[in-house]
Amino acid sequence: MDEPDLNLLFALNVLLAEASVAAAARRLGLSASAMSRTLSRLRDTTGDPLLVRAGRNMVLTPYAQAIRERTQNAVFAARAVLRPASSTLDIANHEQMFTIRANDGFVEALGPVLVAEAAKAAPGVLLRFASKPEKTDKPLREGRVDLEIGVPGEMGPEIRLQLLFRDRFVGVVNHGHPLAAMAQVTAEHYAAWGHVVASRRGLLAGPVDEGLAEAGLSRKVAAIVPGFPAALAVARNTDLIALVPASFLINHPARETLSVFELPVKTAAISISQMWHPRSEVDPAHRWLRQFMLRVCRAQVPQWDK
Repeated sequence: MDEPDLNLLFALNVLLAEASVAAAARRLGLSASAMSRTLSRLRDTTGDPLLVRAGRNMVLTPYAQAIRERTQNAVFAARAVLRPASSTLDIANHEQMFTIRANDGFVEALGPVLVAEAAKAAPGVLLRFASKPEKTDKPLREGRVDLEIGVPGEMGPEIRLQLLFRDRFVGVVNHGHPLAAMAQVTAEHYAAWGHVVASRRGLLAGPVDEGLAEAGLSRKVAAIVPGFPAALAVARNTDLIALVPASFLINHPARETLSVFELPVKTAAISISQMWHPRSEVDPAHRWLRQFMLRVCRAQVPQWDK
């Protein structure tokens, strides 16, 4: 009886995820010509073009879109079957790379202690922090990421999540700023100075603006930067006020050159969670990773875990 080449299933999964022959080739470590030949074999096997040209890009056919999730599940099921079946885990001798998707602020604040603690508990574990340009569950669904860290956004209903800690926004200025000498910064004082805003999408308004508006005030935004590290750098070298999560200042190398104050208006608490796909729910190594993240993060930010 003729059996299909199951290696094609793994190639199909990557092709459907990337929707690009070149990107799939890079991910699989193949040449573009080898990936093109694999696509031809897949077309012959399935009887469908799978990927078709649309201008400069390739797009999935309706059939390819229909089987994408089934293909992902089949690949993950196959990998699970081929792994050693064990409910126990010797983490001290375990070797595995975990990919964690988080923003730069989280990595800068908590990455060093997470790496140090992981090295003590599991020398064979490699923590790979991946950038997070947008909120999406696609990397989790495709198995390219083990954990997503941050505020839950547009996540599918199947995605599991667990609260790591609650955070809050604080104001930050350099030590020479007039606000640094004040015992309590009022809303009027806060609004009187220029501000630097951290926004990946270049938005002017932030979580503090609604509170200022209720008090009949508004602030002047003088600069917009893509992330909290850049916002702190600007505040450290100018008279602008930065708005950052309090947890971001943990172990920050520039902490001694900055003054931090409580905001004069209320902002909503920030819930920082870890998110994962249900396929990893019972995996012993993944369970250890989740427990490890929870323990270390809560130990580092107990004052905001309320």
